Amino acid sequence: MTEIDATELADILRRASVGRARMLVALVGAPGSGKSTLAQEIAGQVPHAQAIPLDGFHRANDALARAGLLERKGAPETFDAPGFARFLHALAEGTQAHFPAFDRGRDAVIPEGGRIAPDTRVFVVEGNYLLLDEAPWQDLAPLWDVTVTLDVSQDELERRLVKRWTDHGHPEEDALFRAHANDLVNARLVRDRSRRADYVIRFTG
Repeated sequence: MTEIDATELADILRRASVGRARMLVALVGAPGSGKSTLAQEIAGQVPHAQAIPLDGFHRANDALARAGLLERKGAPETFDAPGFARFLHALAEGTQAHFPAFDRGRDAVIPEGGRIAPDTRVFVVEGNYLLLDEAPWQDLAPLWDVTVTLDVSQDELERRLVKRWTDHGHPEEDALFRAHANDLVNARLVRDRSRRADYVIRFTG
């Protein structure tokens, strides 16, 4: 696993995409690691690239509630992994025109909320579990052309996650509880049970 920075990643993807009809990039990290921001930045620097979030494949809240999983929303089992795999195959084949988006404020999925630009050749897919080494996520491995993981310290993750919840109107005590009861549990899962990526980007602050 080679350590790089964001500028180097953009350069790697520009060079790797030359002559390719399509390229799928896995950008992996814990909740609060900055995946979404970095994916958008990279997509803006690489020709014909677009950021695609895993978050649109959250299972619906009512289905999670029936399964007793609503409090664990964001854990691997709360995503539609088979649907996500089908979506990635369609991306690789060039037959996918839309992707589901996730409205964090409404805590809801918007089907076909995002549109794939017709000239997109580089898909920067960002999510927590893209490299998770357990079924069914491990079946995604052959689809990735480039894999990148974001490494952020536990203290920094906690700070970011608490701020995320307080920014959404939750009191400090509730934000701390949510961060520790669910988000940081998922962060440790990503850290301990993901396969090694091709590249790592470390954030120290």
